[in-house]
Amino acid sequence: MGSISVALIDDHPLMLAGLTDLFKVSGDFIVAATGTTANDALQINREFAPDVFVVDLVMPGNIFEAISNIVASSRKAKILAFTAMTRSDYAVRALNAGASGYILKGSSADELLQGVRAVHSGETFITPGFACKVIEELKVASRRKIAAAAVKLSIREGQIVSMLLRGCTNKQIAADLHIGEKTVKNYMTILMQKLHARNRLEVLIAAQKLEVEDPRDREPILRH
Repeated sequence: MGSISVALIDDHPLMLAGLTDLFKVSGDFIVAATGTTANDALQINREFAPDVFVVDLVMPGNIFEAISNIVASSRKAKILAFTAMTRSDYAVRALNAGASGYILKGSSADELLQGVRAVHSGETFITPGFACKVIEELKVASRRKIAAAAVKLSIREGQIVSMLLRGCTNKQIAADLHIGEKTVKNYMTILMQKLHARNRLEVLIAAQKLEVEDPRDREPILRH
């Protein structure tokens, strides 16, 4: 098996230097390039096309967007997140962007090297002990997507739900949307039916699971 070329992206100089030394002395790796920003990762992909990127998730630029762009533009590049972020939603976001692995800083050098070899061979690698949290978060995200797909809200219903989530009263909703309070109550009845809710609180709980986008961000408010 030939050497694996790696790119190391981290905006902490000491961490970057330590990672570079680790991979240089490990025998089966070549450090193709190093960088400190998300834009550096994109540039390195264009110029060096390394086999594996080892990237932190907290740095200048949008690293999640960079991960997606690299994976979309390269047939071979694999991404391994190497980060201190212990929140499972960050791991899910990185994996959804296209990363093949997620290793927490504080792991052993051997585990990091094992993770790079694993993702290079096409496997998914997550820090043992943290993997269960990530799997559970993935299940929750999947349930939310299924729930959202099952419920179709009209533009007006989406506006009302978004305002409910911001704590607005029926009177505030009516004034903001330029409709009557009775109309708002009618919409609430429709929402309870669609969301299988028995009251306003259950509508709020169901709406949170839907991750509703405020349609007013992309649609003009219709005035009645």
